Amino acid sequence: MKIGILGSGHIGKTLVQRLSAAGHDVKVANSRGPETIAPEVLASGGRAVTAAEAVSDVDVVIVSIPLNRLPDVGPLLAGVPSEVPVIDTSNYYPMRDGHIAEIDGGTIESVWVSERLGRPVIKAFNAVLASTFADAAQPSGAPGRIAIPVAGDDARAKAVAMAVVDATGFDAVDAGSLADSWRLQPGTPAYCTDLTADELRTALAAADRARAPENREAVMRQIIALGRTPTREDLVTRNRAVTAAR
Repeated sequence: MKIGILGSGHIGKTLVQRLSAAGHDVKVANSRGPETIAPEVLASGGRAVTAAEAVSDVDVVIVSIPLNRLPDVGPLLAGVPSEVPVIDTSNYYPMRDGHIAEIDGGTIESVWVSERLGRPVIKAFNAVLASTFADAAQPSGAPGRIAIPVAGDDARAKAVAMAVVDATGFDAVDAGSLADSWRLQPGTPAYCTDLTADELRTALAAADRARAPENREAVMRQIIALGRTPTREDLVTRNRAVTAAR
């Protein structure tokens, strides 16, 4: 596939590396220009381009930038054919993104993203830790392979996204429609808990929408209280403990 990626942060970087290593034609852009993308991001064959070039003549677009910057991407996608899937990897964290009244009022994160981009999106890659994504890939069929949930309304676009997930070294689990994507937002049992496919399906079913914002903030308070950079184990342990059913 020809894949365009907007964003070269932790998740975007690993996407470029894994997908280009898997044989896909990958272009990546950031907000600062192609010359600022580090060589290691491109070591497996990805190409640094401008944002306009990243979304031109591709089979799928992956948007991996902070949620509060997503409205700026809308004009870039205006010329992208409607049949090209757009994958949204973002999450809402008010302390980083500022408070967004619609989401605070109950609008589902990726529904809000779709409205700002002016087109449907598929939600994927948001519920995996950057360290897990970088370090825990396994071949298809490997015992204990970690799973990533994928939500969206278009069956073909979702199938493309699930194939992309598999190509990065993780099992893809169908998490339902975009309206169901609250089940993989921060503060839910499916979010950043390093689960297998069967475990992830159970976690998605156990999600409590009313508790999710409170859980999200509780995890953040615990991480800040550590007083140091959290490890993958720190994050997984706290997400699991805080979001467990009670």
